[in-house]
Amino acid sequence: MNPTEKALSLVEEIGGRNGLNCIAELDPTALVQAASAEKDLLLSGVPVLVKDNIDVKGLHTTAGSLALEDNIARIDAPVIRNLRRNGAVILGKTNMTEFANYVTQGMPGGYSSRGRQVLHAVDRKLSCSGSSSGSAVAVAAGIVPMAVGTDTCHSITACAKFNGICGLKPPAGTLSAEGIIPIARTLDSAGPMARNLTDTLRLYSAMRDEPLPELEPKETSSLRIAVNHANESCLSEEEKSFIRLILDRLKKAGTAVGEVTQMPPPELVTIMKWEFRPMLESYLAASTASRKTLAEIVAYYEAHPDTMMKYGDSYLRAALDETPGGLRGKPYLEALAIREKTIARVTAEVEAFDAVLMTGPTSIMHFCGLPSVTLAVPVKTDAGVNQALILYGKDECRLYEAAMAIEQEMYC
Repeated sequence: MNPTEKALSLVEEIGGRNGLNCIAELDPTALVQAASAEKDLLLSGVPVLVKDNIDVKGLHTTAGSLALEDNIARIDAPVIRNLRRNGAVILGKTNMTEFANYVTQGMPGGYSSRGRQVLHAVDRKLSCSGSSSGSAVAVAAGIVPMAVGTDTCHSITACAKFNGICGLKPPAGTLSAEGIIPIARTLDSAGPMARNLTDTLRLYSAMRDEPLPELEPKETSSLRIAVNHANESCLSEEEKSFIRLILDRLKKAGTAVGEVTQMPPPELVTIMKWEFRPMLESYLAASTASRKTLAEIVAYYEAHPDTMMKYGDSYLRAALDETPGGLRGKPYLEALAIREKTIARVTAEVEAFDAVLMTGPTSIMHFCGLPSVTLAVPVKTDAGVNQALILYGKDECRLYEAAMAIEQEMYC
């Protein structure tokens, strides 16, 4: 049984609607892809699942919404073309939080009108988080070794953390956003998810137009790590204990540890709200979806309350009604100006560090377009999920080499 056959067997056994419900749709050509896969490529014959807001030729792209159930991709998104060029087998699409969690406040991670509720791979009572829920669960459950998600504000990084796997959001603009249903292009990025950092970086390298340069773990004794104390009071005692364990191990190995406090900026929400409508409609204009405007989509939600309004549509409605002037609106332009100043301040604060460890929740790295990575380590939560930490930094190669060093230290 080759890897694709094994993955398809596991989809049938645990991944479908009666199991973890992480699969939205399978590619009927998967076995043909596997049989014709070239050898000696970066991902030769590796089955990869793709979040359902990224175009895969011949498959639906719905962002989990029944409002877009007639949208079938004519061509692959560039990140998918790159994966195929590097030998990956595109197994199919994964369920996700509807519109990447930009429908309404309070929608559970992993819920969508099209896919219903994705379940956590380890404990079904736990949240699978979102919005790259199906991709994270498929990897955590061992259905596929790698999957593709998207991230605007922790949709890969936090989703990976909650599911005990690795995930990566590249620096803003590194990967093509073409063929991906957006929230806000300023903040969005596709990114890789896998069970370990090596595979995560391998998948990311294959998603790029050019491969990553060769990376080596940094010497732990020469690492410089900053701890971001923003919102640290939000952590549980279990999370605090885990962070202390990580820092104690690093300090004993000679790592220099500093401190910063970089709070989540409120302007991130403004950018999402004002970019959503024009950028969604730009994607829809080139798609096969019959609904081409946010107004049509909101009308569909409100005309079908039983299927579409289980949690409401407050974000969609606000993006439609409260953004006069669009991308020339004063609140939006002011938010962008604040973002530029924040980028200068934050990058100066972290310049001397290889990586910054997030403690309590902050979105500063996403607001500034900095690379971030979730690193899962062999320390279990009380519920049996791998513990994970989120790191970010100014320079992506320095960040990844620091993450490699920390992973190596925690597996010693």
